[in-house]
Amino acid sequence: MNRHLSIPSPDPVFAQFTVGPLTIHTYALCILAGIVAATLITSKRLAQRGARGPVVLDIILWAVPLGIVGARFYHVFTHTGDYFYPGANLWNVFAIWDGGNALYGSLIGGAVGAYIGCRQTKIRFWSFADALAPAMLVAQSLGRFGNYFNHELFGLPTTLPWGLQIEASNPKFPAGLPAGTLFHPLFLYEIIWNLIGVGIILVLERRLNLRWGRAFAVYLIWYGLGRSWLEAIRIDPTSNTFLGIPANVWASFLLVALGAALFLVQTKRHPEPEDSPYRDGHQPAPLDDPNPAVTTAPAVDDAAGAPEDEPRSNSMRKPSDV
Repeated sequence: MNRHLSIPSPDPVFAQFTVGPLTIHTYALCILAGIVAATLITSKRLAQRGARGPVVLDIILWAVPLGIVGARFYHVFTHTGDYFYPGANLWNVFAIWDGGNALYGSLIGGAVGAYIGCRQTKIRFWSFADALAPAMLVAQSLGRFGNYFNHELFGLPTTLPWGLQIEASNPKFPAGLPAGTLFHPLFLYEIIWNLIGVGIILVLERRLNLRWGRAFAVYLIWYGLGRSWLEAIRIDPTSNTFLGIPANVWASFLLVALGAALFLVQTKRHPEPEDSPYRDGHQPAPLDDPNPAVTTAPAVDDAAGAPEDEPRSNSMRKPSDV
């Protein structure tokens, strides 16, 4: 194999550096870069849909912390052998700077946080999710550079010229393989897959009505498909579960199924266009309002145009939206 064409792993010195009394981990910087990028992209996309003010910031104040907690604990509990053994330092469970933050856990925790934030800001949950869909793929791409600096997330041995160099002293280096063996650079594969997914979502949005959660459904399907293949060739023996299949492969299959179900259900429930990212009965305050809180607008009778002070049949009411 030609190591001159292979991908070298960064010198460990680049994994962290000090600023005064602080130790800055490159992995953490990659995660933060992803969060910032996702916030900016989502904010712009949600504003294009009619949202006003820094509403995305109000939502991510819930979504990001719960997403980080979910990401870490999902990783720990699918890699128990790495953290719970005789003589283990249990504080390592919380050492997120050393890597080990599972995307699937962040989806669970982040979804809970986003739902809370959306309820408080009166934003439809699915409107926020659709605005977030391509931004999530960008954030995940930036975060994967952190895996590169941590010398992790690599696949089976390969003789391809773009194989990744991993030092034989790495704890995950397979026993029995000679030093100098190259491995599939899964971090790079996922970056490429994610960026292609961004383009697919943006193109489909121009041609189809990807609202009411359908753009997010495409994200779930796309990411689940790619991740299921990447996990199948990943060297990560501590994550194997039922039938010897890695936990993240099962989670990827579930993600694809959830995405397909969400797309079909929302297509049937909401064939109409989405007129506002705010939940029914609410509208944003004027931009020159000194207190730009979301206000409640009186419902208007569809036929007469008068305020809805009188009862109307249940058949004329719109379903509630989240």
